[in-house]
Amino acid sequence: MGGSGIRTGASITATLYAAVLLALGLYPSELRYLFAYIPTVIGYGVVVFDKWAWRWPLIHRLTGRPWLTGAWRAVLQPSAESRIPTGGNRGPIVAYLTIEQTFWSLHATLRTAESTSRSSNATIESSERSTVAEVRFQYENTPRIEHQHRSPQHEGACRLTVTGHTPRAASGRYFTARLTAGDIDLTLIDRSTDHETFAHVQAADPANAIT
Repeated sequence: MGGSGIRTGASITATLYAAVLLALGLYPSELRYLFAYIPTVIGYGVVVFDKWAWRWPLIHRLTGRPWLTGAWRAVLQPSAESRIPTGGNRGPIVAYLTIEQTFWSLHATLRTAESTSRSSNATIESSERSTVAEVRFQYENTPRIEHQHRSPQHEGACRLTVTGHTPRAASGRYFTARLTAGDIDLTLIDRSTDHETFAHVQAADPANAIT
């Protein structure tokens, strides 16, 4: 179950439980019934924790999960062995990665001037004794129609290594079903996640990298 499923289940259960108590005339304003609402508080607490509380400073140090939310500048360098079709970009390729994250979920959107990739099955793996974590996700790439004659829709995977609780840089590798692979280096631009297009996020990039 993903983060949204956990939040939905917790909030529905908490709400229904509270509704039953109220229907039975057990009002929280009466001290003797106050403790009956503890499960409701816990249910809503799960929602607050998943979306916000896990990255509050003290709690964040305890959870140890890296905070990756934001817009990242990505530089992709295809390997020499990659089967890039004639007219394709052999790199380095400037792209932008937008990460949306809660404690139990992560979604990544990678935009280039030619296509958009959206993640699935994203995971973060780390050891309790290490500040290094590995982010893995599969993705589906959808090129703009004008480029699909040489760059068809395809699937791929990405693996990133991050260090610390609030990393501002990362690196890793990507692989595609088109038999291409390469290195990827990331630099955090800001914590916003509302960029709609490649041009939009590029305009917010202080380096204003141009492909």
